[in-house]
Amino acid sequence: MGKDIAKDLLAWYSKQGRDLPWRKTRDPYRVWVSEIMLQQTRVETVIPYYERWMARFPSVKQLAEASREDVLRLWEGLGYYQRAHNLHAAAQTVMEQHGGLLPGEVAELERLPGIGRYTAAAIAAIAFNTDTLALDGNLRRVLARLIDLTVEPRSTEGERALRQWGPEQLPRGRASAFNQALMDLGAMVCTPRGPACERCPLSMHCLAFKRGVQDQRPVRSEKRRTPQFHAAAGVICRGGKVLIARRPEGKLLGGLWEFPGGRRERGETLEECLMRELREELDIEVEVGPPLGTYSHAYTHFRIQVHAFACSMPHGEPTLLEHEALAWVYPTDLANYPMGKIDRAISGDILQGGEC
Repeated sequence: MGKDIAKDLLAWYSKQGRDLPWRKTRDPYRVWVSEIMLQQTRVETVIPYYERWMARFPSVKQLAEASREDVLRLWEGLGYYQRAHNLHAAAQTVMEQHGGLLPGEVAELERLPGIGRYTAAAIAAIAFNTDTLALDGNLRRVLARLIDLTVEPRSTEGERALRQWGPEQLPRGRASAFNQALMDLGAMVCTPRGPACERCPLSMHCLAFKRGVQDQRPVRSEKRRTPQFHAAAGVICRGGKVLIARRPEGKLLGGLWEFPGGRRERGETLEECLMRELREELDIEVEVGPPLGTYSHAYTHFRIQVHAFACSMPHGEPTLLEHEALAWVYPTDLANYPMGKIDRAISGDILQGGEC
């Protein structure tokens, strides 16, 4: 069966595979950047970021020599910013320990910051044609349907079954095309909901399709309820400038600039929350003025609603207690400071409304 699956899949891929910018090359650096950007991010979102990145950092050397600020500024809006930190750190490691050449062995790749089991396998397979299977969400879904896996694919039992059966289908010396073909099949045909089995080149091999249970595969674990939080942010103006602070690296949105504030605790009003947070973060007392807007964003494990307020600081100077740096910035210059989506939205409203 393995040879037939590979033959039918690769024939389909040669005609139907997606035309993606990172597939125009086997340059390991470009494959690596694309795989990091594609983590938890849709292809259509990644493409313009990838093209801008390659125009600015076309090699490992140029990325390694870039400042963290430049890296984050170019990444802004793509989310999951730890990926950018890890890319930057890994590029420096590659220059220092590997002579500027990304290693081709899975074990060596896994030692680099931000490269886990899947990403190492994907780089090795796609860039170096190493005979390995890169088991991402698309591949797990396709394989789970092909063998009619009756347990959750990420469970210990499910993972073992996929990692035992999947590599047996891999045609030696065709790992690059085979992995990308499975990725495309999962993205275009064998989709999470309503798979297009009538267009699938592997339907005759698919046990879930034969048994009429393709919509019930893969087995999904019950989703937990996503917690929602409320937070307050202060827009503190002085002399036509606004105060922003840079978050510490290693934390959520590390290295990005923000309007200081934080999560509301139980029993607090938003105004009380903001005064407490600014006292704890910057050792300042503020007078909270009118609300400027409410901004919502969904992260991987929680949702947050941030309420921005105009604030005045009658006396005192902010102190670095929980941030890496502070800056008083003209609103017209805020675009030069990398920010997360919520803070960028606040900065846009400040600029449009002339708050400072």
